[in-house]
Amino acid sequence: MTARAKAAFSVLRGIIVATFFTLLLCGLALEVRRLDPLLGFIPPQWLCPAGWFLALAGGLLAAYCVVIFGLRGQGTPAPIDPPKIFVVTGPYRYMRNPMYVGAICILLGAGLIVRSFSIVLLALTFWALAHIFVLFYEEPSLELRFGESYAQYRRQVSRWIPHARQR
Repeated sequence: MTARAKAAFSVLRGIIVATFFTLLLCGLALEVRRLDPLLGFIPPQWLCPAGWFLALAGGLLAAYCVVIFGLRGQGTPAPIDPPKIFVVTGPYRYMRNPMYVGAICILLGAGLIVRSFSIVLLALTFWALAHIFVLFYEEPSLELRFGESYAQYRRQVSRWIPHARQR
């Protein structure tokens, strides 16, 4: 198999994983939306444009990350098929978890668009769970796999808030 074919196959696997994950989050969002009447709060209508911006920006960010994982890392976002090469390009130059940030933005944006406080809370809950997953599984695993290069990256690049990489 040529290098180009391998990269294309990695991107395809990443798209399949991302599609499954997106469908899972959509199903979860639909389920939690049923809680809106119990919560008694509706995000104001004027936040809908911000929701559209967040959802679109988050979707583009997450999609870009999936493609980078496939092309540069030769893997997918799934822990069972992770990138084989350490990826530090694109948005990964500015924050360590742009794919999670993209997913959080999609959920938060969707909650604002459909005016569902329960989906907004789901986005915040997802962020908290992602943070725990990153702290206790992902970061230790990446340090074991990539050693000092990951440890140095972790010291130089913020986990959640994008900023210019220090040299």
